[in-house]
Amino acid sequence: MTAFVAFLRGVNLGKRKVLSTDLKHAFDSMGFSDAKTLLASGNVVFSAEEEPGLAARIETGLQQKFGFPIGVVLRSQQDLRAMVAAAPFGSISEDADAKLYVALLHDPVGRKLPMPLRVEGDFDVLSATDYDIFAVAWRMPDGRYGAGLDQIGKHFGKGVLITTRNWNTILKAAG
Repeated sequence: MTAFVAFLRGVNLGKRKVLSTDLKHAFDSMGFSDAKTLLASGNVVFSAEEEPGLAARIETGLQQKFGFPIGVVLRSQQDLRAMVAAAPFGSISEDADAKLYVALLHDPVGRKLPMPLRVEGDFDVLSATDYDIFAVAWRMPDGRYGAGLDQIGKHFGKGVLITTRNWNTILKAAG
């Protein structure tokens, strides 16, 4: 059995509310072990056998349960631990003026991102792997961070599943 984290795209936005208890039940119903939700932003830690099409199987099960499509980006906890060990943000740390984010991709297109990519005073992409993009979001005058981070996904066109998480979520998900 492998410990995985499912990062769900587009839940708890607008009318697309998914309660953590319902999400856990959905994963239990699909036959996964040790399912538990992590924070309230569409993250599920669970154990399963590695199999081709696992993310697609979860997407199908979630759509049947909730009645709308939910994109799933999977990472093993081992992969997340390797990501953390690689220290992709170097000496940059979160503070009152900076937040750290990882854009997680379903398909290996991250290295196709034009670099350097930045919007002055909004965000800077520091690096990218095939599956992950690491960015610093800067505090803007209105108090928001990285309002333009959604621009990252636009570089890949339609059909590329991407979801973004704060680095603290990745640290917790890595276990």
